[in-house]
Amino acid sequence: MTGRFAASGQVAIVGYDQTTIERHAEQPLGVLAIESARRAVADAGLQVEDVDGFVGSSLLPTAGSHRIQDGVSIVSPTWLAQHLRVNPRYAAGFTGIGQIPGSVAMAVNAVAGGAAEVVLFQRALHNPPRGRYHGNAMKAAAGDMQWTTPQGYFGPLAMIALPYNEYLQRYGAQREDMAAVVVEARKNGARIPWSYWHDQPLTKAEYLASPTLFDPVCRYDCDIPVDGVATFIFTSAQRARDLPHRPVHVAGYAMSALTRPRLPLHWPLDDILDGGAELARRLRSHTGLGPDDVDLPQLYDGFSPFVWFWLEVLGFCPPGEAHRFVTDGGIDSDRPGALPALSGGGALGNGRMHGIPQMLECYLQLSRRAGERQRDALVGVACHSSPHYGGAVAYTAEPT
Repeated sequence: MTGRFAASGQVAIVGYDQTTIERHAEQPLGVLAIESARRAVADAGLQVEDVDGFVGSSLLPTAGSHRIQDGVSIVSPTWLAQHLRVNPRYAAGFTGIGQIPGSVAMAVNAVAGGAAEVVLFQRALHNPPRGRYHGNAMKAAAGDMQWTTPQGYFGPLAMIALPYNEYLQRYGAQREDMAAVVVEARKNGARIPWSYWHDQPLTKAEYLASPTLFDPVCRYDCDIPVDGVATFIFTSAQRARDLPHRPVHVAGYAMSALTRPRLPLHWPLDDILDGGAELARRLRSHTGLGPDDVDLPQLYDGFSPFVWFWLEVLGFCPPGEAHRFVTDGGIDSDRPGALPALSGGGALGNGRMHGIPQMLECYLQLSRRAGERQRDALVGVACHSSPHYGGAVAYTAEPT
């Protein structure tokens, strides 16, 4: 992407649904997905038969060994369309880097290109039975993993501990500094009724007392696996004018850049920062928006260090200063003039819904549907995953 997005402001989100986020839901994931889809369509003032496009990213986000079953552990766009009794003109799943931004891009492009008029985007997350999320039956390491797994370098905790340690050592940060990130996320998530952590804020003392899982990563640096479904309805900005809710327009998006070939889960800090810098350049080129234009950045926090990395690569604070910026109250959503980077609670404050809390907060705030949490915001950016292995979408209250 080297130029301004031709469809900027031409496609909008016009309705949504978010299920209650639970550790283990009583209903199967497919049932939750169907019910969520119907509620989102109704919220948009439409009928199920109006939907002619389905997109999503049907990934079970675990390093464990699990049987993938559509409608049970994942929900694919085609499965959802079939069970809603819709024969869509367009149905596709995204499997590249940055599942949420990639799925949004597919929805926007489908509407803008005329492949569909109303596109339903859904993300359904499943938490396998108790204690089995990362359960792995592997007895031998082959391929790339033979160089890391026997030495204990396996799974996402090792992946994030490497750049986190690098950041601490390079910039003189302390593990205690991360408490401000996690406490902020939990504070905001505790205010949201569908959050797993509703009415459960966290103190700094509780954070520091949490057991270390993979030094320096502790329990509260990680989002908690959950069952949950979120659904969004996309249509043209023109059609959106006749629907009941204020539309939120998509200004553009950018996917991350892999700067160097690496083994899986080998994420050095320089790769993250260099790839993030390229993502930020792509996002600005695609949207025409820079950090000074964004008043609602929603930074991905599946692991807490990601917040530091995103703050720096997007230009909200200088390199190496994110830890000081946060501990000085720079992202305190209750502080006037601060950057509300986790106002929607993020993954740490909601549960492992990937980039959905960030996307949902942008929609709720820009459509003026956030209730008591409403802020005066016009431009939002929703991030997903790592700056070098994810993506970001820019949203606006008015078409750009």
